[in-house]
Amino acid sequence: MRRRLTALCLDVVVVVGFVALGRRSHSEGEAAGAIAAVAAPFLIGLGTGWAVIWRSARPTGWRAGLTVWTSTVVLGLALRGLVFGRATPIAFILVTAGFLAAGLLGWRLAWRLVTRQRAVGPAADGPAAGA
Repeated sequence: MRRRLTALCLDVVVVVGFVALGRRSHSEGEAAGAIAAVAAPFLIGLGTGWAVIWRSARPTGWRAGLTVWTSTVVLGLALRGLVFGRATPIAFILVTAGFLAAGLLGWRLAWRLVTRQRAVGPAADGPAAGA
């Protein structure tokens, strides 16, 4: 359960970070309410993806990441345009898909590398081997 909640929190940080960076780069302000309003459709998409993978044995794995990323991007962009009435130019779609792929899949790659390294342990020929 702990790993699942950690993964969910990391995904939320990626989405909120994406919105906060976007608003800052466009000089649209950094008020928490404004960030929440812009993040809402993407957080709904993220939540939907998490509903699909919640019972997944590996919420930190690639399949879970792809499911969450797809749901966040597709539903987030659709809701942004249809429900929240915001335009979605192609450049925004590409940036959204790219940033969220890097974030939602990137931390999972880092997680895998770190946990794999911990499982293997320190290298036998590392600096500590000669000490």
